[in-house]
Amino acid sequence: MIPMSKIRIGVAGYGNLGRGVELAIRQNPDTQLAAVFTRRDPSALKILTEGVPVYSINDLEAHKSELDVLILCGGSATDLPVQGPKYAEILPTVDSFDTHAKVPEYFAAVDAAAKKGGNVSIISVGWDPGMFSIARLYGSCIIPDGKDYTFWGRGVSQGHSDAIRRIEGVADARQYTVPVEAAVESVRNGENPELTTRQKHTRECYVVAKEGADKAKIEEAIKTMPNYFADYDTTVTFISQEELDRDHKGIPHGGFVIRSGKTGVNGETPQLVEYRLKLGSNPEFTSSILVAYARAAYRLSKEGQSGAKTVFDIAPAYLSALSGDEIRKTML
Repeated sequence: MIPMSKIRIGVAGYGNLGRGVELAIRQNPDTQLAAVFTRRDPSALKILTEGVPVYSINDLEAHKSELDVLILCGGSATDLPVQGPKYAEILPTVDSFDTHAKVPEYFAAVDAAAKKGGNVSIISVGWDPGMFSIARLYGSCIIPDGKDYTFWGRGVSQGHSDAIRRIEGVADARQYTVPVEAAVESVRNGENPELTTRQKHTRECYVVAKEGADKAKIEEAIKTMPNYFADYDTTVTFISQEELDRDHKGIPHGGFVIRSGKTGVNGETPQLVEYRLKLGSNPEFTSSILVAYARAAYRLSKEGQSGAKTVFDIAPAYLSALSGDEIRKTML
């Protein structure tokens, strides 16, 4: 059921994620792209949707009356820690902050700002954190006597690739997260192994260095980066920009969440739940989730709620363009 007035969505940042949001809005008839905000020269930025204004991100507050929700499409390393609290005070926001270890402090900062502004801000929206987080929570609730296992890839991590590109001397980069197959099979066999971070995944980095850059210094910076690479077996391969564009132009990803445990009188009955994603485009899928949660942020704001939220706090019905009656009739 599509309402008469569409949800007016603004996009802050027009990289892979911002373009993905623009595409996702086209598939959601109850939403519309109202404006794009950029750090680049607005007059030089060409977007796909005709008639939609492009503004400097410095002018965002002046255009808040044109928006219902702002989707933040910056990186988690340096953009969102600043932008999240800043814009949460101005209007409802949704973001894909994905530095798991820093979620509690980021939530606190956004929560304070959103409550000050009387807005709803949904953080860490995507597939992990996001959809995978929900799968882990459901699994632990349903099978309390068990263990969670999360595997990512093989695929390109946007956040990790972005973190590499922020290193001095790096011109471009792609980072692949790769599950360790032996670990995956052990979990699927119900062996419930104790696995360290290093035993579950490896990381492959393909890096284009700027002319004259110290490659040894770049490699050291990558391998020792906390929260990103320090806890993994990481390989760094330096290639040309031409090779990167030719061999690593796509952004596929995916992975799976497994809850393995037991039920029964003496815990003798094995139970295993697996949620899996196979994505042709990581940013396009993540953007589609962001738009669904933008709908939720809009609805919660209309109800008078405020503060930071996560995917755990949002009932599924808030994500759907369908009415409650339609959801119950077609999906329950």
